[in-house]
Amino acid sequence: MIDPKLLRTDPDRIRRSEIARGGSGEVVDQLLSADESRRSNIQAFETMRAEQKELGKQVAKAQGEEKQQLLARTKELAANVKAAQAAADEAGRNYDELMKQLGNLVIEGVPTGGEDDGEVIETIGQPRDFAAEGFEPRDHLELGEMLGAIDMERGAKVSGSRFYFLTGVGAQLEFALSQFAMAKVLEWGFTPMIPPALVKPSAMEGTGFLGQAAADVYHLENDDLYLVGTAEVPLAAYHSDEIIEAAKLPLHYAGFSPAYRREAGSYGKDTRGIFRVHWFDKWEMFVYCDPADAEAEHQKLLNFEKEFITALELPFQVLDVASGDLGLSAARKYDCYAWLPTQNRYREITSTSNCTQFQARRLNIRQRKDGEVSPLATLNGTLCAMTRMIIMLLENHQQADGSVHVPEALRPYMGGLEKLTPRA
Repeated sequence: MIDPKLLRTDPDRIRRSEIARGGSGEVVDQLLSADESRRSNIQAFETMRAEQKELGKQVAKAQGEEKQQLLARTKELAANVKAAQAAADEAGRNYDELMKQLGNLVIEGVPTGGEDDGEVIETIGQPRDFAAEGFEPRDHLELGEMLGAIDMERGAKVSGSRFYFLTGVGAQLEFALSQFAMAKVLEWGFTPMIPPALVKPSAMEGTGFLGQAAADVYHLENDDLYLVGTAEVPLAAYHSDEIIEAAKLPLHYAGFSPAYRREAGSYGKDTRGIFRVHWFDKWEMFVYCDPADAEAEHQKLLNFEKEFITALELPFQVLDVASGDLGLSAARKYDCYAWLPTQNRYREITSTSNCTQFQARRLNIRQRKDGEVSPLATLNGTLCAMTRMIIMLLENHQQADGSVHVPEALRPYMGGLEKLTPRA
């Protein structure tokens, strides 16, 4: 959540942010009213409670008719105090629910607009000219089937649509990517982690995934647990309700976990192959830091993503994501889009978000600095979403005969293999 003090001192700043996100800003007016109601009800309760305590002292000293009058007043006041407490609690719940609807404050300079309005800030590498090479590129599924790497038919048979098996060199590719990712995060100073893929509602809500993204998450009702759509969730909740000494910051974690997504609203989109699926494995980077260092840490995460993609010899672009496409927790987000030859366009493969203090406030994560306790900042960044990275490797590195060039960076983790060859 945002700093509650800002609601009273600069509501227009919050209103501008909500409008930039594509909202109306009306929630700010509702919050101001709810805040006034909450405070007035609390004040009324505290006033009556103080009177109740004073009456209690007077009753102890009174006698006779005076005592009976005071007791009658005490009984009447007790009912009023109970009603005032209920009103204050209800006003507090209303205020809290409205606060949860607010997105993080959009950082100044973020492009305005929606999904298609992100600003390309960098293009790295050059897409291949397959026509000049004399052949039409095959899509990743055709290549995957030729190589014996992807089995969608049996994935659907076993689990339903948007599920798959990675087989043979497909499985090898995932493990090679994972080992390469492990080597890089260790080189960059991250602590590797394997977090739980099931989390409590508090973790999901604290990271902002039970707001606008609630329809996309899997909920196990009997256990009241959620399957995570990203390791960001357990990594963010790892230090919930803790105070971290500032001298220990920044903390850098890298988590490997499965990611489960309903893909709600994606009916008919990217139905072929493994681009948009209900489950995939992913390496996610996560940072806890002093808020003053958050923007610098954000650039570091983006640079790590760029280094990883470049090592895989993929052409890509970096986008500064538009305000209306940020998601609840992000104040700024950079996406990397790799070139997808058969679609003749760039598609998203990584994302890194600066969540400032938003998640830390919701999860009650604070730092102790110079004797004072205050919320810290959190950031996250995709290092490798396996299915999409495999797609990009197959399509961009394919040869006319259906074989696929293995980037040099992956060869040590592929037993020295330099190319993947179609099955006979």
